[in-house]
Amino acid sequence: MTTPRPMPALLMNGFRPFFLAAALWAAVALGIWMAALTVGAAPPTRFDPLAWHIHAMLFGFVLAAAAGFLLTAIPNWTGRLPVRGPMLALLAGLWLAGRIACLISARLPMGVAAAIDVAFPLVLMAVMGREIVLGRNWRNLPMVAPMALFALADLLSHLQAEGFSIPAGLGWRLGLAAAIILISVVGGRIIPSFTTNWLSRRKAARLPVPFNAFDRLALAVLHSGLIAWALFPTSRIAGLLLVAAGLIHLVRLARWRGWTTLAEPLLTVLHLGYGWLAAGAALLGLSVLGAGIPLPAAIHALTAGAIGTMILAVMTRATRGHSGRDLVADPATRLIYVAVTGAALARVAAAFLGGMTVLDLAAGLWIAAYLLFVVWYGPMLWRSRRPPSAPLSIRQP
Repeated sequence: MTTPRPMPALLMNGFRPFFLAAALWAAVALGIWMAALTVGAAPPTRFDPLAWHIHAMLFGFVLAAAAGFLLTAIPNWTGRLPVRGPMLALLAGLWLAGRIACLISARLPMGVAAAIDVAFPLVLMAVMGREIVLGRNWRNLPMVAPMALFALADLLSHLQAEGFSIPAGLGWRLGLAAAIILISVVGGRIIPSFTTNWLSRRKAARLPVPFNAFDRLALAVLHSGLIAWALFPTSRIAGLLLVAAGLIHLVRLARWRGWTTLAEPLLTVLHLGYGWLAAGAALLGLSVLGAGIPLPAAIHALTAGAIGTMILAVMTRATRGHSGRDLVADPATRLIYVAVTGAALARVAAAFLGGMTVLDLAAGLWIAAYLLFVVWYGPMLWRSRRPPSAPLSIRQP
């Protein structure tokens, strides 16, 4: 009787291939974009260079990181075994095929790249829904909604690139809205939970305020403001909602007592990432209202700031927890956080200052942060898991 071949570590859990793919693509895609800016070496794609950059980051980088998180979190929510092996390989293959198809879409028949690319969020959405339904975990079924919004936004971006009459930028605005909605929901679960656990072990007298009606209001204002802006980007109502959302989410963040976690950067960085979300929402609202804030500054506060920081915060914590390492930020991890924070600050500053010097600095720091993640955390992802020495990093709230 033959002994079955052991499963590769990279296919044992969703965070392994997708966190690695997200980090690699974050660096590679930005390198391609900077090459297009500086020497005109644009890839053979139906997207114009700026549209390709936006699409590559939202529907390549962000979707890979979201897939890694959700495929790892869902088994904790449902009690079912994680998606692994051939199904996980299929999902990763679909993601990779989408990246290649978008990169060379000008050399493919019309519609082929779109079909290949949109297949990934659609199949991921189906897998998520199946696992949640079979696990009868109805309270988390709404988590499928942001993935459906990603799929629609991705399709709209392709249709616009192929010449269909789609409102300019609608696809990427909906994609950005989906990403921020996901961060606001997930962040609202894990940040106060992890902070409470950490402070409780230190016998702190005051803990983060539990989820209540204020949080529901904060999410409702932010989500309605984002969708309104995506659909009507010059609407004053959308601008007012986003300014209000930024202020409300700053209060929400303060209720989680992040300043008490400075001794552990692995936790503090989650609060920092959510702070970027609040600041980005307010800046976007002010930009819409004509208050002198350049739109790129607001967009990059949300993307390079909130999305870039939160993704690295979650990927480092989850990788350490699920590979049996202590939930403590070592020097390399701290350097990753410094680099991505510097990248976000530089990119927002570049929108005000203009010129390529600060933009080059932002790009260099971003690429360094994600390549350092690949170098330092890659071996944890492609090697077998050791027995955990600390609680797993993704739990049902």
